[in-house]
Amino acid sequence: MLGCDPTKRKMMNEGKSLAEALHSAKTESRVTVGVYECAKIMNDDPDSVSFCVLATDDFDCDIALQIHFTLIQAFCFENDISIVRVNDIKTLAEIVGEKGQSEDFHCVLITNSSDGSWEDPALEKLHMFCEESRSYNEWVPEITLPAR
Repeated sequence: MLGCDPTKRKMMNEGKSLAEALHSAKTESRVTVGVYECAKIMNDDPDSVSFCVLATDDFDCDIALQIHFTLIQAFCFENDISIVRVNDIKTLAEIVGEKGQSEDFHCVLITNSSDGSWEDPALEKLHMFCEESRSYNEWVPEITLPAR
């Protein structure tokens, strides 16, 4: 990693933190996958949502999906939910999905534990990254997930 651009290094660190947070949440059954499933949780219990990931592929130009993303982003801003974008839906699916699963991985939520006692250093780093990005007027920062 010597000689690597500091901005790239920071993005790689954030990608690693996101992968770790998603993996931890998945093992504790605190991940919700799918635009409609995520919207339902956000509507029913927004306080239970800790983090939101929106994913597209570079060639994804579905207007309906873009409208859903706009609504999800607005909801996250209104409810102080940290949110990021990733442009590698395949890697995201590998992290949070089960083998052979063919769900909609365009939106993934990490929810809080039911007893409120759970803390994750990777998720804390991501919250700080999102807060820092907002101070630079980057409201939905993009993170690159590490290759698997």
